[in-house]
Amino acid sequence: MSNEKAVISGKQFKDMLLGAYHSFEKNFETINDLNVFPVPDGDTGSNMLHTIASVAKAISALPDTATAGEVGSTAARSAIMGARGNSGVILSQLLRGIGKGVAGKKTLTNSEIGKAFQYGILYAYRSVSKPVEGTILSVARGMAKRAYAATRNSITLEEVLNEAIRVGKEELAMTPEKLPVLKAAGVVDAGGQGLICFFEGCLAGLRGEECEALEITTAPKIQAVGTGEPLDLEFPYCTEFIVKEANVTKEEVAAALTGFGNSMIVAVMDDIVKVHIHTKHPGDALNKAQEWGSLHDIKINNMVDEHEEHLFKTEAAPVVKKGLGVLTVAAGEGIAKIMHELGAAEIISGGQSMNPPVEDFVNAIEKGSCEQYIILPNNKNIILAAEQVRKLLGDSKISYVPTTNLAQGLAALLRYDPTKSMIENTAIMTSEAKEAVSGAVTVAVRDSVVNDIVVKKGDYLGLLNDKIVCTGVSIQEVLKKLVEGGDYELISLYYGDNLDEAGASELAEQLEEVNEDWEIEVFYGGQPLYPLLISME
Repeated sequence: MSNEKAVISGKQFKDMLLGAYHSFEKNFETINDLNVFPVPDGDTGSNMLHTIASVAKAISALPDTATAGEVGSTAARSAIMGARGNSGVILSQLLRGIGKGVAGKKTLTNSEIGKAFQYGILYAYRSVSKPVEGTILSVARGMAKRAYAATRNSITLEEVLNEAIRVGKEELAMTPEKLPVLKAAGVVDAGGQGLICFFEGCLAGLRGEECEALEITTAPKIQAVGTGEPLDLEFPYCTEFIVKEANVTKEEVAAALTGFGNSMIVAVMDDIVKVHIHTKHPGDALNKAQEWGSLHDIKINNMVDEHEEHLFKTEAAPVVKKGLGVLTVAAGEGIAKIMHELGAAEIISGGQSMNPPVEDFVNAIEKGSCEQYIILPNNKNIILAAEQVRKLLGDSKISYVPTTNLAQGLAALLRYDPTKSMIENTAIMTSEAKEAVSGAVTVAVRDSVVNDIVVKKGDYLGLLNDKIVCTGVSIQEVLKKLVEGGDYELISLYYGDNLDEAGASELAEQLEEVNEDWEIEVFYGGQPLYPLLISME
């Protein structure tokens, strides 16, 4: 782009945002691999990709004659509705700020779009109530300052973007010095790398070039202590599909697809099967699935569709909206059933590695039977999405309790009283959630060091109140470490997809042998990735 090029058209602006989408398509797995924690829900790159994919779909439907303002407003709206996870919500706020900066403009000067990007970065920074240094927000702040300084000079947009990216990379390189947990793991911040990915994609789109794959030179230090196994990037195609008119069990599907890839999630309801798998050869998985029934909603590596199947959501006849209700997020069909029995009015699917977009909340509320809702996110990576729903629909209609795990969600739900106001319920439920003690058992997906604990890929991990506190070679070992010494009366075990009822009952019997005063209950949770979720009272 030459210095004489002083005007950016709506088409060029659209190409920039589509370039950002293609950049995330190419790099989201690399960004995921930067997540510090070894639990299998480090999905910063995936969440940002889902968010920008909603934007790509919406702006692709616009004609090339659309104004810059029209492109900006469409991008902002679709980003908010499609935002997933904390990183996705922050990215949506970046696009919201950009949208406001270009509002009402047919074309843009280099200075105007440069300032709009600066405005967007500031929106992203302000979207988090308690900014933490060493994260995406530190990178955003540095880029905002440089973009502002650059736009005051008579330079092209290419030069503005290059300057912002250069400074952003410098800020990103310093994140391990600002956040000790990054330094211990030997990585830079994943969200900050995602922000660089966005701007490099915009630059490539402006130039009409293909975006480059990210080069991550910082290696996890733990590899010298652990097995030294490289991160698994062997299966690059994120493949999703639905099989209808199927007569097959979830166990049969999982067994048939084992060996085709990893990160497999299978859900079966009546004659419908939904599969998510990362694979090297998508066609092989689809050919196998065709043996069970007809294939529908096939997605391979684009993740563009606005709507995903929600297995726990039932549609009722239209009714007059009345009163207050609870909208809760459930990670498995068993947990969804329990929450429904405890009085939740609306339930949507989500949890570890399955962060529902803002649009799902809005749709559930608009189709729901209540005038007001209290949202229980039940996952730390869904809280910002709940906050966005409150902002979109208003304080008078929406409130939320910042629950970060199943135990907090259940504790809050048990204190819900439909005879009390939304404000009263929110205060009581928030207080009760803070007192809940939660545990979880999962499997490490990478080598790491967390809280001075050396973690090796494949270890079982024990989480207490969302923090990794122990490791072991078996579920039994980790479970005992989690609960031993606790002054509990009741321990509830919720077993997931990869643990059956017999195995969960055996674990309960072993705990009773440790302390005969403990009352142990076993429930089917159905959650993926986490064999056990635990509530201790």
